[in-house]
Amino acid sequence: MKTARDLMTSPAECLAPDETLVDAARMFSKYDVGSMPVVDGDTLVGVITDRDIVVEGVAKNLDLPNTQISKIMSKNVVTVQVTDDALAVARVLADKQIRRVPVVDGDRVVGVVSQADVALELDNATAGEVVEDISQN
Repeated sequence: MKTARDLMTSPAECLAPDETLVDAARMFSKYDVGSMPVVDGDTLVGVITDRDIVVEGVAKNLDLPNTQISKIMSKNVVTVQVTDDALAVARVLADKQIRRVPVVDGDRVVGVVSQADVALELDNATAGEVVEDISQN
Protein backbone atom coordinates (compact mmCIF):
# COMPACT_ATOMS: atom_id res chain seq x y z
CA MET A 1 0.00 0.00 0.00
CA LYS A 2 1.18 3.51 -0.74
CA THR A 3 2.46 5.75 2.03
CA ALA A 4 1.79 9.40 2.80
CA ARG A 5 5.00 10.22 0.92
CA ASP A 6 3.49 8.66 -2.22
CA LEU A 7 0.15 10.44 -1.83
CA MET A 8 1.20 13.91 -0.73
CA THR A 9 1.47 17.11 -2.67
CA SER A 10 5.02 18.29 -2.19
CA PRO A 11 6.57 20.62 -1.45
CA ALA A 12 3.93 21.90 0.93
CA GLU A 13 3.10 25.55 0.49
CA CYS A 14 3.31 27.06 3.96
CA LEU A 15 2.78 30.38 5.68
CA ALA A 16 4.73 32.06 8.46
CA PRO A 17 3.00 33.02 11.73
CA ASP A 18 3.80 36.71 11.25
CA GLU A 19 2.11 36.92 7.85
CA THR A 20 -1.32 38.55 7.81
CA LEU A 21 -4.78 37.16 7.25
CA VAL A 22 -4.83 38.92 3.87
CA ASP A 23 -1.54 37.21 2.98
CA ALA A 24 -3.13 33.87 3.87
CA ALA A 25 -6.24 34.57 1.79
CA ARG A 26 -4.09 35.50 -1.20
CA MET A 27 -2.10 32.28 -0.88
CA PHE A 28 -5.31 30.24 -0.64
CA SER A 29 -6.49 31.89 -3.84
CA LYS A 30 -3.15 31.44 -5.62
CA TYR A 31 -2.94 27.72 -4.80
CA ASP A 32 -6.70 27.06 -4.81
CA VAL A 33 -6.67 25.58 -1.29
CA GLY A 34 -8.65 26.18 1.87
CA SER A 35 -5.92 25.58 4.44
CA MET A 36 -2.17 25.77 4.84
CA PRO A 37 0.38 24.72 7.41
CA VAL A 38 2.03 27.53 9.37
CA VAL A 39 5.75 27.10 10.01
CA ASP A 40 8.30 29.02 11.99
CA GLY A 41 11.52 28.23 10.15
CA ASP A 42 11.18 24.49 9.58
CA THR A 43 8.94 23.85 12.61
CA LEU A 44 5.20 23.32 12.23
CA VAL A 45 3.43 25.69 14.63
CA GLY A 46 -0.14 25.72 13.33
CA VAL A 47 -2.66 25.49 10.55
CA ILE A 48 -4.84 28.25 9.16
CA THR A 49 -8.03 27.70 7.16
CA ASP A 50 -10.28 29.87 5.07
CA ARG A 51 -12.97 29.21 7.67
CA ASP A 52 -10.66 30.59 10.40
CA ILE A 53 -10.32 33.81 8.44
CA VAL A 54 -14.08 34.16 8.02
CA VAL A 55 -15.20 33.06 11.50
CA GLU A 56 -12.35 34.55 13.52
CA GLY A 57 -11.27 37.41 11.27
CA VAL A 58 -14.17 38.78 9.28
CA ALA A 59 -16.99 37.96 11.72
CA LYS A 60 -15.06 39.48 14.62
CA ASN A 61 -14.17 42.53 12.54
CA LEU A 62 -10.40 42.07 12.90
CA ASP A 63 -8.07 44.33 10.93
CA LEU A 64 -7.38 41.70 8.24
CA PRO A 65 -4.43 43.44 6.54
CA ASN A 66 -2.65 43.84 9.89
CA THR A 67 -3.71 40.81 11.95
CA GLN A 68 -1.06 38.12 12.05
CA ILE A 69 -1.96 34.52 11.26
CA SER A 70 -0.63 33.50 14.68
CA LYS A 71 -3.56 35.29 16.34
CA ILE A 72 -6.18 32.91 14.95
CA MET A 73 -4.42 29.78 13.64
CA SER A 74 -5.10 26.39 15.15
CA LYS A 75 -2.11 25.37 17.24
CA ASN A 76 -3.06 21.76 17.97
CA VAL A 77 -2.12 20.39 14.58
CA VAL A 78 -2.90 16.86 13.49
CA THR A 79 -0.17 15.41 11.28
CA VAL A 80 0.84 12.15 9.66
CA GLN A 81 4.35 10.80 9.12
CA VAL A 82 5.75 10.24 5.63
CA THR A 83 5.84 6.50 6.35
CA ASP A 84 2.16 6.17 7.37
CA ASP A 85 0.22 4.03 4.91
CA ALA A 86 -2.85 5.29 3.04
CA LEU A 87 -5.26 3.52 5.38
CA ALA A 88 -3.62 5.12 8.46
CA VAL A 89 -3.86 8.53 6.80
CA ALA A 90 -7.52 7.86 5.98
CA ARG A 91 -8.21 6.96 9.61
CA VAL A 92 -6.64 10.24 10.78
CA LEU A 93 -8.75 12.24 8.32
CA ALA A 94 -11.92 10.40 9.35
CA ASP A 95 -11.27 10.39 13.11
CA LYS A 96 -10.40 14.10 13.19
CA GLN A 97 -12.99 15.03 10.54
CA ILE A 98 -10.49 16.98 8.46
CA ARG A 99 -10.03 17.14 4.71
CA ARG A 100 -6.28 17.87 4.55
CA VAL A 101 -3.40 16.86 6.80
CA PRO A 102 0.23 18.00 6.85
CA VAL A 103 2.79 15.28 6.26
CA VAL A 104 5.89 15.54 8.43
CA ASP A 105 9.28 13.95 8.39
CA GLY A 106 10.25 14.34 12.02
CA ASP A 107 9.12 17.91 12.78
CA ARG A 108 9.58 19.22 9.24
CA VAL A 109 6.54 19.67 6.97
CA VAL A 110 7.25 17.97 3.66
CA GLY A 111 3.81 17.80 2.08
CA VAL A 112 0.05 17.74 2.47
CA VAL A 113 -2.39 14.89 1.82
CA SER A 114 -6.00 15.62 0.98
CA GLN A 115 -9.11 13.51 1.29
CA ALA A 116 -9.13 13.17 -2.51
CA ASP A 117 -5.51 11.92 -2.56
CA VAL A 118 -6.39 9.15 -0.13
CA ALA A 119 -9.69 8.28 -1.80
CA LEU A 120 -7.89 7.55 -5.06
CA GLU A 121 -5.74 4.93 -3.31
CA LEU A 122 -8.42 3.11 -1.30
CA ASP A 123 -11.05 0.71 -2.55
CA ASN A 124 -14.46 2.32 -3.18
CA ALA A 125 -16.13 1.03 -0.01
CA THR A 126 -13.33 2.23 2.27
CA ALA A 127 -13.06 5.57 0.47
CA GLY A 128 -16.82 6.04 0.86
CA GLU A 129 -16.63 5.34 4.59
CA VAL A 130 -13.79 7.83 5.00
CA VAL A 131 -15.63 10.58 3.15
CA GLU A 132 -18.78 9.89 5.17
CA ASP A 133 -16.85 10.00 8.46
CA ILE A 134 -15.12 13.26 7.51
CA SER A 135 -18.43 14.84 6.52
CA GLN A 136 -20.17 14.04 9.81
CA ASN A 137 -20.24 17.20 11.83
